[in-house]
Amino acid sequence: MIGIIDYGVGNLHSVKNALDYLKCECIISSKIDDLSKCDKLILPGVGAFGDGIKLLEEKGLDLFVKDFALTGKPLLGICLGMQLLFEKSYEKGEHEGLSLIPGTINKIIVSDLKVPHMGWNCLSINNENLLTNGLSDLDYVYFVHSYMAFTEEKYINAYTDYQIKIPAMVSNGNIYGCQFHPEKSDEIGMKILRNFIDL
Repeated sequence: MIGIIDYGVGNLHSVKNALDYLKCECIISSKIDDLSKCDKLILPGVGAFGDGIKLLEEKGLDLFVKDFALTGKPLLGICLGMQLLFEKSYEKGEHEGLSLIPGTINKIIVSDLKVPHMGWNCLSINNENLLTNGLSDLDYVYFVHSYMAFTEEKYINAYTDYQIKIPAMVSNGNIYGCQFHPEKSDEIGMKILRNFIDL
């Protein structure tokens, strides 16, 4: 059973539809009692970092997610959900994150390209892990974001090139993150979600 964390921000039903397509048992819930019974969790999200972390804290889900991570069960953050896994963000001020992956979140700065970074872009595999299984450097996925992760190379499993190298997939032990939306990334996204299901 995979729990999709409902904290008021995110493409909850898009993620659930993708998992349903993959015939994976899943629930959407904001209740800790429900989510604590799950084998894996997905933290989706769109919008601003400060709003996201505030909503998690208001529901007590920030502490729950940290405790869940300590059990060794897999946790996947998607888009804003991935960014919330880091220590701190500088989006519209300074905000503390969940500190499950070392690093910070800051604005994408490019000279000749539009921000937000929106649309299809290809992956460049960096450090292979179970989530990158079967992926290649020619695989395209769908991005929508204005901020990016700054972290050590060892936590980065794939980049995308947008004039600069942007971490596209990250991990720290049982903690995984995708800056793009696998649920909107056609066959490649389904492959990534299948890899997460199979962990």
